[in-house]
Formats: sequence, C-alpha cells, structure tokens
Amino acid sequence: MTFRLSAGLLLAGLIASGCGLHHAEAPQSSPAPTASSSTNVATIVTPDTSLAAKVVRYNPTGRFVVLSFPVGQMPQTGQTFFLYRGGLKVGRVKITGPQQDNDTVADLLDGDAQAGDDVREQ
Repeated sequence: MTFRLSAGLLLAGLIASGCGLHHAEAPQSSPAPTASSSTNVATIVTPDTSLAAKVVRYNPTGRFVVLSFPVGQMPQTGQTFFLYRGGLKVGRVKITGPQQDNDTVADLLDGDAQAGDDVREQ
C-alpha cells in the first residue's frame, strides 16, 4: 500500500510540475500594429528610373571614360554623372559622345576613374 501511495504521489507531482511549466511560458502575442496597418493608407511603389552604368575603359591621358549602359537606357549628350567606387564618390563625368550600341564616351571633369566603377545620376 505504501508503494502505491508513493507512486501515486510521485506521479501527481510530475503531472503538476509539467502543467506548471507549460503555463509558466509567456503567451504568444500578435505583433504590434504599425502606422501603415492602423490607417487606411495605400502603399505606393514607384520604379527607379534613374540611369546607371559601368566604366568599361578609362584613358588617363585623354581624361575620358567609356561607359556601358543597360539596353534601352542611354543618356543625353551633356548630361552629368557621378563615379562611385566601393560606395564612395570618386569623380564626375559629362557625356560627350560618340555613342555605339550601349556604350558612350564621357569626359572626366573631376576626380579619378577606373574600369569597373559605378556611374549614377546622383
């Protein structure tokens, strides 16, 4: 009889401790509402239509670069762009032409250039 009583108490203790641990966890709450979800404002998405290119070649003697633009995106003659290397602005160029396919020539106005530099309008 003491064996049954001891086993019963042990089993009741295990069940009670298991239930206690289960209820001790913090209840899962839903994420806090954000400003956009609490108001009825529609999100507006606009595409980036700015021109960007890569420096294909740099001529240090003539201080000009050959730029390669994506298909269908060519700048106008006289347009100014900035050169970036590793995320840092390193120079400024002005489109002078001539243009052939997706490539065009630009004069280096300020700074330095290397093949592989990124070219952006801003």
